[in-house]
Amino acid sequence: MTESHPRITKAVIPAAGLGTRFLPATKATPKEMLPVVDKPAIQYVVEEAVSAGLDDVLMITGRNKRPLEDHFDRNYELESALQKKGDASRLAKVQESSDLATMHYVRQGDPRGLGHAVLCAAPHVGHEPFAVLLGDDLIDPRDPLLARMVEVQERHGGSVIALMEVAPEQIHLYGCAAVETTDQDDLVKVTGLV
Repeated sequence: MTESHPRITKAVIPAAGLGTRFLPATKATPKEMLPVVDKPAIQYVVEEAVSAGLDDVLMITGRNKRPLEDHFDRNYELESALQKKGDASRLAKVQESSDLATMHYVRQGDPRGLGHAVLCAAPHVGHEPFAVLLGDDLIDPRDPLLARMVEVQERHGGSVIALMEVAPEQIHLYGCAAVETTDQDDLVKVTGLV
């Protein structure tokens, strides 16, 4: 018999980092706003949350991250210009990002790491379960990873994390988990973390 846990509706996206791995491109542009084909990377992350049923998104931002807020806000001047030109296709693309989800923003005053950024979300999420999505982990939209994670959390409770296998010579670049198999191919029990 499985126990039912509260439905997850909130996503937290820490996006307050300095983007040093992508310098000099990120000196004046947040790394989350760098384009991947025809959209900024952060839009793919929000779309992933929405496709998994998480329509309340809190983004943790920092200094120089206003373009993130602007991207998910309305741009009435641009929309009006496109409408006057009769460019319905581009108008729809511009409006798409502002209609994706209910967006909220909290500023992390000092870049004190991922854990602190997630802690900044506490007043918004309260005691409700929530998902944390990282702005530089892009998941193929055809992969229902987040939806599956939400399903597992709602069924079993607790924390659910996505893991990936890495070559032994790369393990020093990552955190690692000790796991036990379960009766489900895509689900393991974490017994230890480094």
